[in-house]
Amino acid sequence: MKLLREFLRYMKQRASERDRARALYIASVAQARQSGFYTECGVADDLEGRFDLIVLHVFLTIRALSPAGESGKRLADYMFRIMMDDMDLNLREMGVSDLRVGKRVKSMARAFYGRAAAYEKAFKSDGDSGSGGEALKAALKRNVYGADEPSELQISTLVAYVLQAEAALTRLAEDELLAGRLLFPNAPGNNS
Repeated sequence: MKLLREFLRYMKQRASERDRARALYIASVAQARQSGFYTECGVADDLEGRFDLIVLHVFLTIRALSPAGESGKRLADYMFRIMMDDMDLNLREMGVSDLRVGKRVKSMARAFYGRAAAYEKAFKSDGDSGSGGEALKAALKRNVYGADEPSELQISTLVAYVLQAEAALTRLAEDELLAGRLLFPNAPGNNS
């Protein structure tokens, strides 16, 4: 009986963690969908542009979870899985065949890890050099804009937002973050 109670408690705790990770993911996606990223920052309002903004916001959230130890790591892992499940569902809803969905989701997972590594390296490089975000600017140009060339104002606006978002998430109390609550700054062009 004691073993059963322990197992049920464990399962309840995991379900609660998944719910909190889902809340973090939903908040990240909602932020990534703000129109200012497309109008003020010039990100392409297409599947790739939307995916890149979701990846950026999920990365920022997962990065904020990293100081929270094992609890933060579990939430980050759940959040990543929820994101991949969401991508799978979206591909199926768009009519991608079952045979191609798996390959596309694997490609998206690789893209996430590649972009996350580039952003993390940029934060470290800018922090070490005090360059004012030049490495981040290059990483965003490469990963969010791709072949498109943003204006200096557009990329500068996006860099300023990302730095502000990273700082806001870093200041967020660990218990708030672990409870599944996020507070992003206003998206570009949204001063309310």
